[in-house]
Amino acid sequence: MSTTIGRSPVKGWLAVLAVTLGIFSLMTSELLPVGLLTPVGSAMDVSEGTAGLMVTVPGVVAAASAPLVTVATGRIDRRIVLTLLIGLVGAANLASAFATGFAIVLAARFLIGIGVGGFWSIAGGIALRLVPEKHVPRATAVIFGGVETASVLGVPTGTIIGDHSGWRTAFAAVGILGLTALACMLFLIPKLPAEQTITFADLPKVLKGNAGVRAGIAITFLVITGHFLAYTFVRPILQDDGIDGNMIGALLLTFGVAGICGNFIAGALIAKRLRQTVAGTSVVLTGAMVLLALVDTDAVTAGAILILWGLGYGAVPVSFQTWILDAAPDTTEAASSLYVSTFNLSIALGALFGGLAVDGIATTSVLWIGAVLATLALLVVGGARRTTPLSAE
Repeated sequence: MSTTIGRSPVKGWLAVLAVTLGIFSLMTSELLPVGLLTPVGSAMDVSEGTAGLMVTVPGVVAAASAPLVTVATGRIDRRIVLTLLIGLVGAANLASAFATGFAIVLAARFLIGIGVGGFWSIAGGIALRLVPEKHVPRATAVIFGGVETASVLGVPTGTIIGDHSGWRTAFAAVGILGLTALACMLFLIPKLPAEQTITFADLPKVLKGNAGVRAGIAITFLVITGHFLAYTFVRPILQDDGIDGNMIGALLLTFGVAGICGNFIAGALIAKRLRQTVAGTSVVLTGAMVLLALVDTDAVTAGAILILWGLGYGAVPVSFQTWILDAAPDTTEAASSLYVSTFNLSIALGALFGGLAVDGIATTSVLWIGAVLATLALLVVGGARRTTPLSAE
């Protein structure tokens, strides 16, 4: 397992916070179109299903770039790699803000996918090198709190900015955020020489030789595909229920607040109840999607359901990443790259097939399909009971 750099605990936690800001910038960038799907589609004269490609494209690219960047940069200081990748994301968002056509927006989203996949695959296990081992679960929860903070602050704030000042202003703001994260990381993260030099041949070895990793990858695929198949289109779902478009930002804010709570609740549970926490996320996500499909919602009931949904999804990043790290403690970057690849491919597939379902079946169909996939993940968790080498079992 990686060892921490010899430095003060305060500097270690400041570095953790810098990485958290980077994750926050990445996830805000990747998910911002969820709140702006309708206005961007209208401005660019494309359907909501086609506009969903703004989520699909970076997801596909991130899935490919996670292992590619991890292997290609295997000998380079991890701080240098992380700062270059977050800079790329910031610049791509600024390019989106000035795009003259949808093709340019998608090209910028392609670059964001490279940044997301490479950054996350390296940053997912970086707490091991920044803080003492006893603080790693907490530091990992803080880092992945950036995912939920993106939901609670980034995406809702971007949505509100987009509703009041235009979607281009929202993309520009996220671009500036990425460049701010770059500056913080340069000053606060220490030099992190590469400790593990991996090759492409190592990736299938990790997957083939580790039942715990295989189970974690399967669970990630099912839950994340199901979630984003539905969540990508939450704005049109709510508007079809008669909820005012100006309320969407506030409802997404509600989802994000619940997500932060779910993240830290999971962070407190995973040390002793990792498998149960992972199973619980599937149950909660399934229940939330079924409720939203069945209940005639107003702003209050929609907010209540989104709180439940947010609690479930908030637990996902830290608990799923911990499952992977616990299953492969000696090959963290290789296992993390496979996990990040699967996570982002699932985002892409969820958005893609959700778009097809919305355009071809009905908007609410994505909720039922997503619920089925989240339920299937429970079977995998149960099957992994005796084969997953979880230290907490």
